Amino acid sequence: MDTKHYEVVIVGGGISGAALFYELARYTDAKSICMLEKYEDLATLNSKGTSNSQTIHVGDIETNYTLEKAKITKRTAKMIEKFNLMRGLQDKIMFAHQKMALGVGEKEVEFIKNRYEEFKELFPYLELWDKEKLRELEPKLVYADKEQTKDRPEPILAMGTQSEYTTVDFGAMTKELAKAAQEEEGVTTDIFFNAEVEEIEKIGDKYKLTTTSGSVFTANFVVVNAGAHSLFLAHKMGYGKHMGSLSMAGSFYITNGEYLNGKVYMVQNPKLPFAALHGDPDILCDGKTRFGPTALALLVLERYKGGKSFFQCLKTMNFDGNILKIFWDLIKDSEIRNYVFKNFLFEVPGINKGLFVKDARKIVPSLSTDDIEYAKGFGGVRPQVLNKEEQKLMLGEASINPGDGILFNMTPSPGATSCLGNAERDIKIVAEYLNLKFDEEKFLSELTD
Repeated sequence: MDTKHYEVVIVGGGISGAALFYELARYTDAKSICMLEKYEDLATLNSKGTSNSQTIHVGDIETNYTLEKAKITKRTAKMIEKFNLMRGLQDKIMFAHQKMALGVGEKEVEFIKNRYEEFKELFPYLELWDKEKLRELEPKLVYADKEQTKDRPEPILAMGTQSEYTTVDFGAMTKELAKAAQEEEGVTTDIFFNAEVEEIEKIGDKYKLTTTSGSVFTANFVVVNAGAHSLFLAHKMGYGKHMGSLSMAGSFYITNGEYLNGKVYMVQNPKLPFAALHGDPDILCDGKTRFGPTALALLVLERYKGGKSFFQCLKTMNFDGNILKIFWDLIKDSEIRNYVFKNFLFEVPGINKGLFVKDARKIVPSLSTDDIEYAKGFGGVRPQVLNKEEQKLMLGEASINPGDGILFNMTPSPGATSCLGNAERDIKIVAEYLNLKFDEEKFLSELTD
């Protein structure tokens, strides 16, 4: 069997892999790049439009982001916007809706006021919306009944905007990134489907990648952007042994009609490392509102796909006393424990809808069980990386760089929003190692302000 050689091989055809594929083709003088995808198409897992909330996470309404993190996410979110505008994809796969962070009750209202003051310089387009303004913009947030005759009893206040791009079909964007890469001249840009990488070996100054079908590829540099599988492959090579992975699945409920005009995010509980409930108009379901995500620990590396994922998950968890200590520290906190238990019940047929609606009424007080249904087939699995040395959950991206021509990236939310920024970080490592030229000036002029 022929062995195909490339300067760079990218493992994983989700949006992170496609972003690097595009940037290498457009902004470096690499002559041969390859992307290997285990399934029959790009973006079949977490990048798929039904697997995530389709949100461009800028940092303006994400109340668990610090000001410093928001400065970073603002920059990477702008890259998403600029790429789509450059390709003329606005109103096709990228859309503008209103969006807000909603505070409910006196404590959260005060929090929103303070946060607005802290963040308004970084995001000058943000506005504060009181109950009367919300009555005009999102009436279902204000009224306690469907007839809209009486107001909800709690004080409410939101910070938001009506003027920004908020929503992207990240699955479609993955394909656009790959297509744009393959339009570049003077560079080989191959994509192979049904090419699940089983083993990566360092042989001399090259890497040999063997797929489950027996195909063999070699590369001078390898970047593994394969979600939770990145850590699985790293462990196989002896890297990242100080890390384990906890797979968190997110599910959604969907309404039978349009309930919200824009994205409504809740104030995050700082103790919970998982996303707070939010409501989003779904661009793939005719604007029906999707509420979620739930957060459920599952012993799989990927959702809705059978096969070896369960056994791979057990291996990747890398279970020992340190992992047990992390779990114990999480579960001994009553708020986290109750949250975990409640989210488990959100998946149990018969009682799940009624329990979920109680939570979702914080956004839409008049919501009833007849208004929503469990969104079958929606949601994905996000790897939450556990640091065994520090005995804690690592929030945000985790990357393993041994310094010898291979990278392993794990990108939980907001991985899709940060894909072009993460690729920028990786491209500098790849370019330095392979002595490639990175046209940073062109990159900055096209993808940043």
